[in-house]
Amino acid sequence: MKKINISVHQVTRVEGHGNIVLNATDGKIEELIWEVAESPRFFEAMFRGRNYQDVPHIASRICGICSISHTTASIQATEAAFGVQPSQQTLLLRKLLYNAEIMESHVLHALFLAAPDFLGVGSVFPLVETHKDVVLMALRLKKLAYNLAEALAGRKTHPLSCMVGGFAKLPKLSELEALRNRLEDALADLDITVDLFKTLKIPDFNRETEYIALKDPKEYAFISGQIASTDAGLVPVDKYLEVTNEFCVPHSTAKYTKNKRDSYMVGALARFNINHDQLLPRAKRAAIELGLNAPCHNPFMITVAQVVETFHAVEDSIYLIDQMLARGLEEEDNLTKFRAGRGIAAVEAPRGILFHDYTYDENGILTEGNCVIPTNQNHNNIQKDMETLVPLILSRPEDEIRHTLEMLVRAYDPCISCSTHLLQVSFK
Repeated sequence: MKKINISVHQVTRVEGHGNIVLNATDGKIEELIWEVAESPRFFEAMFRGRNYQDVPHIASRICGICSISHTTASIQATEAAFGVQPSQQTLLLRKLLYNAEIMESHVLHALFLAAPDFLGVGSVFPLVETHKDVVLMALRLKKLAYNLAEALAGRKTHPLSCMVGGFAKLPKLSELEALRNRLEDALADLDITVDLFKTLKIPDFNRETEYIALKDPKEYAFISGQIASTDAGLVPVDKYLEVTNEFCVPHSTAKYTKNKRDSYMVGALARFNINHDQLLPRAKRAAIELGLNAPCHNPFMITVAQVVETFHAVEDSIYLIDQMLARGLEEEDNLTKFRAGRGIAAVEAPRGILFHDYTYDENGILTEGNCVIPTNQNHNNIQKDMETLVPLILSRPEDEIRHTLEMLVRAYDPCISCSTHLLQVSFK
């Protein structure tokens, strides 16, 4: 009898703790689980009883990688509750800040976490010897993203300046002009990244699923738009609970989700499948060169979609800075008149669509909060991908099966600890 017993505790080069369990005998799968073992976190409870000014700063602590995403979602949910309409200047600054997060997170995943899989090494450190120029380029791109966020919000991780209604401190136009020049230089670095990824062998695996992302008729959506599904069309953001349909499974401290099928995907590939025609020119060209065509049903291509989106974020940042240099920046009155009410916001975090849902009382104190995290929307899809993939590779050596499954999980760029919300209580 041929037995396969794979137990990965925990998958490396991802944020948080997740396990892969596969037991099979003579080609028959007995157990196959994507298991989330991360300790639960209760940020929604931390929101309760807090003044609206404190909530975005608490929300940013949900994730060190996606601090700007959670801050933006938090601010926009609060603005929706209070009926605040941010100015055009604030929206330009907010979009530029958001691009910094997309750039930094995608470069981190594509070149530091995923690339070692394709280059046959266990981490980025051996690449310092074999691909030193690529590692230095990746560090340059990350530093640029950090510096852009610092100019706009004080820092990249847990931003300081962005607030309900605007920004507490505006960047200097001279800073933006200097960053624009560095963004122009970054396009050449991204050309090198595309050339590198053209040489990598992406596993050939396809499983059609439902793809969900924001859709804005005016632009490639990151912080605005309606919920779009490849199966269900457009859905208003305030109907997000009808789309996410969270449920619990015994082997995961994070909830699962499903909509029209038994699972759905969010993230860079979902955004590309829904919004590819709105990419800027250099990003579109990169997609063509990398063989990324919509619709794409290969989850291993998520990393390629991230490279394409990084191009888009850099191009868009240059465009946004040009607008600001042309119009100038003016100090604005960001004082907010709060009111009792409920507000819901959706943004596209690097890993997919993120929802924040807040209810405030008449004193601007949050009474109820709900967050639906991108990775917890992807957990179910990872499980279904594994269930389809394993029978196709079960005849391969055990080490190859293990590595392929780890690559699949890493392709999703999961942020596992952000996704856990379960509390288990035993009564005696």
